[in-house]
Amino acid sequence: MASITSISMTPSSVTHRSRQSFLLEYKPSSLIISTHFKPKGFEYWRNNRNLNSCSVVEKRAEDSIEVKDDDKVPDLDDVKAVSRVEERLATKRSERYTYLVAAVLSSVGITAMAAMAVYYRFLWQMEGGEVPLLEIFGTFALSVGAVVGMEFWARWAHRALWHASLWHMHESHHRPRNGPFELNDVFAVINAVPAIALFSYGFFNKGLLPGLCFGAGLGITVFGMAYMFVHDGLVHRRFPVGPVANVPYLRRVAAAHQLHHADKFDGVPYGLFLGPYELEEVGGLDELEKEVQRRIKASR
Repeated sequence: MASITSISMTPSSVTHRSRQSFLLEYKPSSLIISTHFKPKGFEYWRNNRNLNSCSVVEKRAEDSIEVKDDDKVPDLDDVKAVSRVEERLATKRSERYTYLVAAVLSSVGITAMAAMAVYYRFLWQMEGGEVPLLEIFGTFALSVGAVVGMEFWARWAHRALWHASLWHMHESHHRPRNGPFELNDVFAVINAVPAIALFSYGFFNKGLLPGLCFGAGLGITVFGMAYMFVHDGLVHRRFPVGPVANVPYLRRVAAAHQLHHADKFDGVPYGLFLGPYELEEVGGLDELEKEVQRRIKASR
């Protein structure tokens, strides 16, 4: 009865139950536990709570240990591989920057010289008061003719010379490039020699023949600059070309020249600006369209 007198409770109804069953199942509305009375369930709950706390702490400790085990030290070979990749990327950026500076300086210099030469030559022609219409017409006609003619000259020279007797020089253009320049760049200098010679003769002399030579030198110069921006910049991405890459026909030109490097049609096309028409002659339009779409996706 001591255990009963130490507990004060107000049950709603207790009938036909044993006192032990009453203590285990009944939920009192108010319960006052004496400090001298410590039920067995209370001790078990307290001990079990401490046990659960220890289990949680140990589990967290195990988790922290597992996380630390997963943080492995990077392999030395992986570090070296990443370092080599970063070094190659830095080298490529340096090469592109070097070629870009050379291309910009040469383009600005040649453009300025050509513009000044055209201006002063026609200024001198007007000094006598008589306008040499035939000479002026011949100069502009040869300028346009030289631009078109250089495309056919480049196609013939590319097939008959560069891929034949001069392959030892042109081969550098079909191999991975080491450095900002390649041996194939010498051909640009070679083509510049007759342009400078014609330009100079036409500039320092008057008459129809000097006017024709001046126009031819001007046309070769214009073609050379356009070739550099489209071939070296747009096709081979040796320097950025900006909005030039978004011109639809120039995309086809770039794709056609890429097929030349893939050698899918025995090297065709050998020309540059008329490359899509060369592919049409050999039935390569489907491959051309595929290459155009591939380049568009790669640029996004």
